[in-house]
Amino acid sequence: MKAYLKDKIKLIWIILGFLFIQTVTLALYGYELNAVVYVLLLCFIFVTVTLLVDYAYYRRKKIQLQELEGKQGLEITEFPKENEPYEKEYQKIIDLLIKEKNELEYVLSNNITESNDYFTMWVHQIKTPIAAMRLLLQTSDQEDKAELEEQLFKIEQYVDMVLQYIRMKESNRDFVFETIECDNVLKQAIRKYSKSFIRKKINLQYEPVELSIVTDEKWLSFVIEQILSNAIKYTPEGGTITITHDWKVLIIKDTGIGISKEDIPRIFEKGFTGYNGRTDKKSTGIGLYLCKSVCDKLGHTIKIESSISEGTIVKIGLDSYLTKQ
Repeated sequence: MKAYLKDKIKLIWIILGFLFIQTVTLALYGYELNAVVYVLLLCFIFVTVTLLVDYAYYRRKKIQLQELEGKQGLEITEFPKENEPYEKEYQKIIDLLIKEKNELEYVLSNNITESNDYFTMWVHQIKTPIAAMRLLLQTSDQEDKAELEEQLFKIEQYVDMVLQYIRMKESNRDFVFETIECDNVLKQAIRKYSKSFIRKKINLQYEPVELSIVTDEKWLSFVIEQILSNAIKYTPEGGTITITHDWKVLIIKDTGIGISKEDIPRIFEKGFTGYNGRTDKKSTGIGLYLCKSVCDKLGHTIKIESSISEGTIVKIGLDSYLTKQ
């Protein structure tokens, strides 16, 4: 009501002015007081009824506009019927803005699709020379063969991360939920990084978790592999990585350089590298961001506890879909 009265304040002042002029005119012509009051009362009733009807229309129109707020794919035909000539002009402007917005969204969508298609194609193409290089290394007897294999393995990791990043944009269509054995996923990840464990002489303490969970095996494997990769990367030679569980929680612990407490709250932010990232210039800040995004979509949780020089503990909560064997 306050908004309506504020909007109609000029009209109200005009009506009051008209009634005042009418009262003075009738009084000057010598009309009796009862007649003047009667005329004013009739005018007041007419004005009041008119304003109430107009307010009802105003309120209904405001509610219709509020219902349109935040609506996706808004069309000009959904707007309330214009009541004033200037409202029609406003709706024309809004219609032009909606059409321009739709055109920009269409162009942006096409650009994103083209970019994703290009990078997906690039990832698959780059895997061919990588496979050829690995085959050559297997038949080579060079002294630095182990180091070359390690660097090639890192290249494969980065390529896979690009592909996973692209897939995350359309991950809802890529999920396949089924019951899997958590130990099978863990063993595959350990086997994948076995050479890295050996090269850095890192001691692995693995306690079978013996859990059956409903999840997407491919995406959960990506999360575990990324966590293991980080653990190996930041654990010095001769360190220890422990894989265990606390019934509902998979725990991966390392004796690495750790993460500062100031960085922990932002560790899952896209592109955030923190102190370790500034030390290691190759850090991208994408790995943990993807891990958090994947866990959120799978219904799992992921938490990190760490301190500088005291190692890092990553806890992946599987309780959302957990069944104990």
